[in-house]
Amino acid sequence: MIDIALIRTNPELVKENIKRKFQDHKLGLVDEVVELDKKNRELKKEGDDLRAKRNSLSAQIGMLMKAGKRDEAEKIKAQVAKNNQRVAEIEKEEEEIAAQIKKDMYMIPNIVAKDVPIGKDDSQNVQLETFLEAKEKPFDVPYHTDILEKLGGLDLDSARRTSGQGFYYLTGDIARLHSAILTYARDFMINRGFTYVIPPFMIRSEVVSGVMSFDEMDNMMYKIEGEDLYLIGTSEHSMIGRYMNTILDEKQLPLTLTSYSPCFRKEKGAHGIEERGIYRIHQFEKQEMIVICKPDQSDYWYDQLWKNTVDLFVSMEIPVRTLACCTGDLADLKYKSLDVEAWSPRQKKYFEVGSCSNLTDAQARRLGIRYKTDKGTVFAHTLNNTVVAPPRMLIAFIENHLNQDGSVYIPPVLRPYMGGKDKIDVKK
Repeated sequence: MIDIALIRTNPELVKENIKRKFQDHKLGLVDEVVELDKKNRELKKEGDDLRAKRNSLSAQIGMLMKAGKRDEAEKIKAQVAKNNQRVAEIEKEEEEIAAQIKKDMYMIPNIVAKDVPIGKDDSQNVQLETFLEAKEKPFDVPYHTDILEKLGGLDLDSARRTSGQGFYYLTGDIARLHSAILTYARDFMINRGFTYVIPPFMIRSEVVSGVMSFDEMDNMMYKIEGEDLYLIGTSEHSMIGRYMNTILDEKQLPLTLTSYSPCFRKEKGAHGIEERGIYRIHQFEKQEMIVICKPDQSDYWYDQLWKNTVDLFVSMEIPVRTLACCTGDLADLKYKSLDVEAWSPRQKKYFEVGSCSNLTDAQARRLGIRYKTDKGTVFAHTLNNTVVAPPRMLIAFIENHLNQDGSVYIPPVLRPYMGGKDKIDVKK
């Protein structure tokens, strides 16, 4: 959520930002907020004047009663009662207008960074850098489910029977590899100075509406029936929610955190063949990074976060590239975002394995996350980034490390987490 003062002073800038995001249907919200805000401030002034007058009249009543002027006192009492009725009406109207302003403000997107490329969707994202050479295999690379099944590591049929489409069983060395990657990612981030956290896996609706837009909520979140609880789609949700309605000490910042959680997502919509198997699923596990910092620190931490992911993948000998997300591909709360994509020898192209985002103070304003300075309190900036999400990461891993005999090479950094194994063999 942006600062309403910006809409008051520069509504055209806010409208231009909406146009850059190709959300022209939201332009009317800016004018509506301007008018509602003006009306609310008029009501507030009227209410303040009436309260001040009430206090003055109340003092007069006491003086008149002491002087025995009961009739005059009763007239003023009637006027006070009339004023009180109007004040009650104003307060109710203020509450209704404030609720509508909040609803509108939640739908107006955050101001995007000047260097974000203009584009309607992810097809117009811009490549920035590549890391490690993207190599093709001298043999045909099977679909990832075929590779995993031959390694004795994947059972989709049983998962369909127990849970439906979009779920899976991982078994044997592949299940161990999945856990090894998560554990290695945890240690990787701890070694970079991040504090490890395991958060709640369910959050209340006020946290959900604070960390994401309404469209994201509808497309992603599973609600617990009969409870004011949602399953998290990423640990960022509960990690940021931890600091809602909190005033931090300036000396505490930046908070640099890395969290583990399972993630649950609806994944609405139809998807192509390459997004079946375990690429786009309803349940997976993830290691995340979160930073809460002062405004002048967020650009620095944005660069540090995506570099951590790149370094992790490079350490596992997986080629990656970075993409600047265009305006139309940014969720409403994001100031800027960068995707990390891993090389797929099968598809001979890159695919997304992580996303780094700077949300400036958009989440902090919704959730009331501030820090104390000598001059008062200031809204903090929040950032998040995927360290690694193994189901999708497993695809990149097995394709890049697949040998011609069907076995999969394990790079040195993961061997301590795999009991010293240097490869996973095909099961006969």
